Amino acid sequence: MTLHNLQPAKGSVKTQGKRVGRGQGSGKGGTATRGHKGAKSRSGYSRKVGFEGGQMPLQRRVPKFGFKNINRKEYVGINLHKLQELVDCKKITDTVTLDILVENRLARRNDLVKILGDGALKAALTITVHKFTASAKAAIEKAGGTATTL
Repeated sequence: MTLHNLQPAKGSVKTQGKRVGRGQGSGKGGTATRGHKGAKSRSGYSRKVGFEGGQMPLQRRVPKFGFKNINRKEYVGINLHKLQELVDCKKITDTVTLDILVENRLARRNDLVKILGDGALKAALTITVHKFTASAKAAIEKAGGTATTL
């Protein structure tokens, strides 16, 4: 180590960044590296989401249609053949509740559940969920079970 290659310890010197707007002598005076005119050179500038430089934004160019019902209730559909599979695997015996469906990952804790009538059900099950289709209810009662609405 000699005088010409002395350096401060790594990380001990913090670079301050460029000092802008401090006179012409600094080389970064005048426009303070912002260029000339335009929205980006002004203070308080923030680009709006979807702004396309004055061109009509895509979100406004595309035609809108339809209707979104904000009060819509989404149900998780579970078919009868899925319940029969759980009976065959001995994961359920006689009762089916929301907790059992959550355990077997057919629904989540806050989901609304609807039993659908696809497939055959051979076991007599007591099912307690939010909704049933007419065909599902008929199939459950035909197999000797009961369908109870929450």
